[in-house]
Amino acid sequence: VEVCTGPLGQGICNAIGFAIAEKHMSASYNTDDYSVFDHHTYCICGDGCLQEGVSGEASSLAGHLGLGKLIVLYDDNKITIDGSTDLSFTEDVGKRYEAYGWQ
Repeated sequence: VEVCTGPLGQGICNAIGFAIAEKHMSASYNTDDYSVFDHHTYCICGDGCLQEGVSGEASSLAGHLGLGKLIVLYDDNKITIDGSTDLSFTEDVGKRYEAYGWQ
């Protein structure tokens, strides 16, 4: 399933929702003999996406739930619609996600 979202931050939130669904469905329906749900969820996001509060809240939940099958590719190109991210975004995103419990 491919999802293209409009507002910044919504893409990673959708991906986290898909990863939660995979974890729940695999726990509910997979057996030792047969695995019905066993896939990874991939997301590509950029600086603007991770500046949005909703992405931080969802990412915190993902870390709490230990969604190990969620793969996020972060494009840290240091550019926003207003110019360089230095104008409004100087935090260490890697450390923030480490604090959320991400690997």
